[in-house]
Order: sequence, then C-alpha cells, then structure tokens
Amino acid sequence: MKHEITRADLLPISVYERERKERRRKMAAMKANRRMEVGPFATFYFENYDTMLHQVHEMLAIERGGEEQVQSELDAYNPLVPKGRELVATLMFEIEDPDRRARELSRLGGIEHRIEMSVAGTRVPARQVEDEERTRDDGKTSSVHFLRFAFPPAAIAAFKQPGAEIVVAFAHPNYAHMARMPEPVRAALAGDFD
Repeated sequence: MKHEITRADLLPISVYERERKERRRKMAAMKANRRMEVGPFATFYFENYDTMLHQVHEMLAIERGGEEQVQSELDAYNPLVPKGRELVATLMFEIEDPDRRARELSRLGGIEHRIEMSVAGTRVPARQVEDEERTRDDGKTSSVHFLRFAFPPAAIAAFKQPGAEIVVAFAHPNYAHMARMPEPVRAALAGDFD
C-alpha cells in the first residue's frame, strides 16, 4: 500500500479525461465499502491512497490550474492518505435542509474530540488531521471533519480478523450514537494497514 502521492503518480490530464468516466465508475464501486453511517446524519468516508489519488486527478481536471496547481493538491490531499498504522476518514454531517443543518451544527461544538473506535476492547480515539480547529468560538462545528485513528499493533491485528467487532461511537451529549462496522467495510479497511 502506498502512503504518499507523488508527481510521478499523476496521469497527464488528457489521459485522465479520456479515462475519467470509467475511473469514476470504479471509484464509486470501491467507495461503497469505505463508508459508514453513525446516527441519523453522520457519515464516515474512509480515505486511502486510491481515493486521494482520484481526488487529486478530479481537482486538476475540474480546476485546470496546470502544473502550478499540482503541488498544492498534493499538499492538501497527502495528509489524508493513511500511513500504515492508521485509518483516515472524512466525517460529514449530512443534513440537506440549511436551517436544520445550522441548528444541529450549533449544538455539536467540540464533537471532533469525542469520537472513537473500539476494537477488541481497545479504544482508538479520533484526532484531527489538520491543526485548524473545526469548532468556532460560538460553538458551531463544521459539517466536514478530517480525522485520523492511530492504532496500536494489537488493535491492528484484531481489526484484520474476519468478523471482528468494531464499533464507531460519538460521546457527545447532543450526539451520543454508535454503530457496529459492517463486515464488508471492515474487510475493505483492513487493507489500509501494513
């Protein structure tokens, strides 16, 4: 498993655009087993080298910034590529109605510090990928968070076992939800570890 996207990994934009439809179809199929809902409106999208390489290609194709854009995209997305002993997720609070979304997010301040996975009795807390605080001073949290779950070796070994019970949980007073990770998701994510 690769842990960093380099300039050499990128296709010429003309090649990517020819293959874009098929690449997007394959990526959608792969991502189906890399997502997990917890509670009524939180979804974890677990990232890896392939999802981030796809995202870099998409940004380059959409924004058309040329060579000058390449390094900024690598800088933005490489922190979301797992490094072998961790899982990395984009957490999204998905609420379509803008008024309800604003109300709910204003009640969830600090939630990014109250997320964990448990694997075979080991608690693995979420940590923010970036240093930037995702909750504002007024208590409103962002609808998007970038999280890292760093696993000790025994928890990685347990995670890799078929049928392992893995629970993702929020311990926030206004969002106290948990869910067991489905086996197809566990199996897909197990490949993110060295």
